[in-house]
Amino acid sequence: MVNSRAEAYAPASIANLGVGFDILGLALYEPGDLVRVEPSEKPGVHITRIDGDGGQLPLVAEKNTAGMAALSVLRQLGSLLGVTMTIDKRLPLASGLGSSAASAVAAAVAVNALFDSPLTFSELLPACLDGEAVASGYHADNVAPSLMGGILLVNGLDASRIRRLPIPDSLHLALITPDVAVPTALARSVLPMQIPLKQMIAQTASVARLMDALYRSDLEAMAAAMESDQVIEPARAHLMPLLKEVRASAKQAGALGLVISGAGPTLCAICSTETGARFVANAMKGVYDDAAIGSVARSTQVASTGARVVAAVN
Repeated sequence: MVNSRAEAYAPASIANLGVGFDILGLALYEPGDLVRVEPSEKPGVHITRIDGDGGQLPLVAEKNTAGMAALSVLRQLGSLLGVTMTIDKRLPLASGLGSSAASAVAAAVAVNALFDSPLTFSELLPACLDGEAVASGYHADNVAPSLMGGILLVNGLDASRIRRLPIPDSLHLALITPDVAVPTALARSVLPMQIPLKQMIAQTASVARLMDALYRSDLEAMAAAMESDQVIEPARAHLMPLLKEVRASAKQAGALGLVISGAGPTLCAICSTETGARFVANAMKGVYDDAAIGSVARSTQVASTGARVVAAVN
């Protein structure tokens, strides 16, 4: 059965969690992107409108993460029909919140729902990756959490290589997104191609400490492990305005630690209460306000579920 319309939502995500470059990620309750699709007699994907992107994203499907993900689902389904698509970008671009991944995931889930959801989310993962690849290559540390939710260990590009990790009950997150774009390509270009053995040992030890902390629901140990990155943050720190100052302000306000969210410039502080997370978010915003840098502060939690079908009208 082909429905007359379908809509899907996919949440923001935080990749890396400090020390787990390209292998760890988590889904957030909010914000996220919304994609709407309708069937078309004309084959392919036809993006008719994008809201919230400031005119920056292409309408050509093959150059758009949502469009490419939708094309991939249509191929997977062997559909002779095409779809028309509108995208509601509620995530800022180049922000370190998995914006391109959220669009790809929402599109894949929406097209699947249009055809009455014959594919599981695990089966949709390759299409989501095809979409993400348009913006930043094949890696699932944003796509997988946005699609499946939770905190995930991403050990490859197949759903069988992804493992769900515990979510500490008292984990709250404070986010600050300054008005500075950090494209993923730029953030990756500054990374070292080789690291010393001693540094590699310290980094893998930190990942192990983070796994242990998650399974024990030890937020202080979790934050300390996330913050002990010796490879990625040092290379990217110059791309994040006032990183040291924001970290100091967050900790003074009660945060247990702070890391770069994905490629940045969003910064993520680890907190133990909802009230504390709001207080920390406001404190971090104050640093940027004082520097006359616009920013958006948020307090949220890890979403145990990821993308969802908002509507499927037959």
